[in-house]
Amino acid sequence: MRPGKYIFLLCSIFLLTLSGNSQTKSPFNVEFLGDTITINYDQSPYYQLQSPLSEKNIQDFYTKVNLTDYQGMINTITKFKEEQKLDDWLFYQLVRRTAQQICPKAQNYNCYTLYKWFLLTKAGYNAILRISDNKILFYIQSDETIYNIPFCIIDNKQFICLNYHDYGNDIDFEKEHFSTIDLPVENANKAFTYKVTNLPEFNSKEYVEKDITFNYSQEEYHFHIKVNPEVKKLFTNYPVADYSNHFNIPLSKQTYNSLIPALKDIVGRMNTKNGIDYLMHFTRYAFLYERDTDAFGHEKRFSPEETLLYDYSDCEDRAALFFYLVKEIYNLPMIVLVYPKHVSIAIEFEKTVGQTIVYNGKKYSICDPTPQRRDLPVGKQVASLKSQPYEVAFEYAPPNAMAGNFHKSKD
Repeated sequence: MRPGKYIFLLCSIFLLTLSGNSQTKSPFNVEFLGDTITINYDQSPYYQLQSPLSEKNIQDFYTKVNLTDYQGMINTITKFKEEQKLDDWLFYQLVRRTAQQICPKAQNYNCYTLYKWFLLTKAGYNAILRISDNKILFYIQSDETIYNIPFCIIDNKQFICLNYHDYGNDIDFEKEHFSTIDLPVENANKAFTYKVTNLPEFNSKEYVEKDITFNYSQEEYHFHIKVNPEVKKLFTNYPVADYSNHFNIPLSKQTYNSLIPALKDIVGRMNTKNGIDYLMHFTRYAFLYERDTDAFGHEKRFSPEETLLYDYSDCEDRAALFFYLVKEIYNLPMIVLVYPKHVSIAIEFEKTVGQTIVYNGKKYSICDPTPQRRDLPVGKQVASLKSQPYEVAFEYAPPNAMAGNFHKSKD
């Protein structure tokens, strides 16, 4: 064989090895939202990240993985995203589980993180990598305000860290230097949003029943609701975002159907003021109270469904659930009041009730959904809060409401 042909043959074999031809593909399954997603991808250990952690090794890893036939995998997960109408945060949970199947987190954390970055960028999102001597941080471009999470500004764009929790939310950036890896990916320019506007159709078999009992006006009320433990997993590492993000996360369909119609039936027999008072007491006394620092060791804001799922919750979590219930049943204008150590809700009624907060020329009545030493009715505020400063963190105006168009009270 002539030397030229021999060299050509070796190059061809090498490229086929890198590209992951059909004979080396082995499908794997990803369990997500009650579905089994089958993905074809070459899982060869040849694509493990080499040690030590360095820009060169990461670039070599990307070059090799980029030569594989990965597009089918990207098509599969993005198609599932579109079919299930997944918001970015839920899609990221699918990306995490896919990366876990390719390279398990416990086996090679750095490799697992790189696959998450690879999948998101190939799905069109603008993501970057930053490394120190022994840590790899994974950032996503987002224009939203996220609290207690590292971020950086590159080319006037904000990037927020997605894996800070994997390092115990504790890195001293003054002592530890991180450098950004130069790995531009074509067509990876989408910004990430933490807004969750839709919860998908979960498998009904994943739901469990939960009994909720509380007393109101000397009568005991019982609810048998359906909750899905999968929701806990989906939001385990959901960061502290603006209140508008947390408060507007909807309930899943089966949880909604097991609770909201029953509440509507009860308050439908009351006037608006008494109905709001009922929902306020439901949120106060149907759940046990515990601070985030005691339960999790750090601040964590629940979505309304998480408040129903967990046995314990704090003032922010109850405010989120109460806000959702009022919005869903009455759709009244509301504001979220944030004090130094407390969060509450105020509602704009057709006629003001009790103590009011004036905001943007409107009067809102205090409705505190957190248990206090005294059982306060609608329009009454905790005495210790009256002299404390507060800010309006979020204002809800019903999108289709005309000025003065309120839920009418019954006689």
